[in-house]
Amino acid sequence: MTAQTMSLERVGRAYLAEAKYESLRMLRAPAFAGPFLLIPVALYAFFGAIQSPASLAENPRLLTYLFTGFSVFGVMGPALFGFGMSVALERELGLLRLKRALPMPPMAYLTAKMLMAMLFSALTSLTITIAAIMLSPLPIGLDRYAGIAAINVMGTLPFCAIGLFIGARVSGRTAPAIVNVVYLPLIYLSGLFIPLPASIRFIALFSPAFHLNQLALSMAGVGSILSTAMHAAVLVGVTVLFAGLTARRISRTS
Repeated sequence: MTAQTMSLERVGRAYLAEAKYESLRMLRAPAFAGPFLLIPVALYAFFGAIQSPASLAENPRLLTYLFTGFSVFGVMGPALFGFGMSVALERELGLLRLKRALPMPPMAYLTAKMLMAMLFSALTSLTITIAAIMLSPLPIGLDRYAGIAAINVMGTLPFCAIGLFIGARVSGRTAPAIVNVVYLPLIYLSGLFIPLPASIRFIALFSPAFHLNQLALSMAGVGSILSTAMHAAVLVGVTVLFAGLTARRISRTS
């Protein structure tokens, strides 16, 4: 039975079931859940706690930059690795062909992975927000904390698309290395934690992490060199571009 002949209720249940078990599978995998849920909040708590009053007086927005930077850092990993590594391995093992043979909606597999990545992003945003409020509260209200979290959860999608692009083209054996080759430059060349030299600062404009961080900073009340609409447009464009480049390939080769 195909999605076209299934009732809307059954289609919805199929999507929810696939998303539920994909999320449980990843939450129960310590090698995946542990680093992505614990490392961002631990690093934020450490770097936030060691800031001296003198450094905070010199740069009053330092804690805001740390908060948004580690929040973006926390949402990138589950999306890139959850798609890049697992899609590559499952494609190589023939799981995508098996999924296509099952009586389930054709997009349930990818939608489940996307919702899994967004769940991890929400959990990471929640833990970092709690750490910020308890250890080093920012001069913003709870509504802005919630707005930053919502931006980060939605900002998972461009990294899902990039991870999907990688997973659809490389083998399961080489996927971890390729994802890391993409992941680390996206962090460092976006200026999340270390300002880039003025001569190469334009490189950050090509990193979706930079644009997501700018949206989060804007929600926190920090200005940006570009408008909110332009940052959002870049993230939407990255999502559409990489998803479009891989959708047909997956449907043709899986």
